[in-house]
Amino acid sequence: MFDFNASRPWSEYSFCAIDLETTGKYPIESAICELAAVKWRSGEVVDRFTSLIKPPHIMSQEVINIHNITNEMVVDAPPIEQKIESFLNFISDSVILAHHAPFDMGFLAVDFEKNRLSLPKTPALCTSLMARKAIPESPNHRLVTLKSVLNLSQKNSHRALEDSINCLELGLICFERIGREKTLDDLIDFQGVNLVWDMFSINRLKEHGEWICLVEALENKTEVYIVYDGGSKPGKKRIIHPKGLVRNPNGDYVMAFDRNGSQIKRFYLNRIVDSISLNS
Repeated sequence: MFDFNASRPWSEYSFCAIDLETTGKYPIESAICELAAVKWRSGEVVDRFTSLIKPPHIMSQEVINIHNITNEMVVDAPPIEQKIESFLNFISDSVILAHHAPFDMGFLAVDFEKNRLSLPKTPALCTSLMARKAIPESPNHRLVTLKSVLNLSQKNSHRALEDSINCLELGLICFERIGREKTLDDLIDFQGVNLVWDMFSINRLKEHGEWICLVEALENKTEVYIVYDGGSKPGKKRIIHPKGLVRNPNGDYVMAFDRNGSQIKRFYLNRIVDSISLNS
């Protein structure tokens, strides 16, 4: 069982670096097509997890060009419901590391809850956030750039296992620069935000009445009325077609097309004062 005492030196913990490849940018609207994790304990890699995942829909050429996972490669892969519990069991005894951790946590939280699995209680660290402070010599803090600056071991990018290995190596470099004597609490303070899994729960979001219709519209790929306290029509009812919902420590938002516009827009949930099904 995971030890929640975060006051010990970081070197005493087990860390699990994770990475996903997906069929698009946003949870619910898109799906996982590959997942991987690399576990580190007592100074060495002790285990790995990797699997292609068959998504519920055909992938576009646009996303295939990013990760080079083709529809043919996943045709015989297991669906996420056959792998998500074993993945959860693999990571549940470790501190999570991920590059742009809210992205991975957002996708995983959706599938954990869909499969009636409890969200992990383990802390999560974002190597992107930490690298911005710990690796100031890098011109930017994309993993592909940091890989070159720090000469990380995996030269290929945008495949889950290779990126999770590089994420682990990057995290350990950040930890060493922050200080070997520093605690897990110190690492969380250094990254500037405490990333807990409940932040990414869709079930928790449904507890707010004004947002239930938004989630249902995303799941059913339908339109919905909203009243938005902002933009060009503050306080007025408008019809939107949600494309993605992002739970983010800096503010949750939905990406959606306005029925009268062709451009996708960002609508912050804390400014949506009501959402109403078109059938209401």
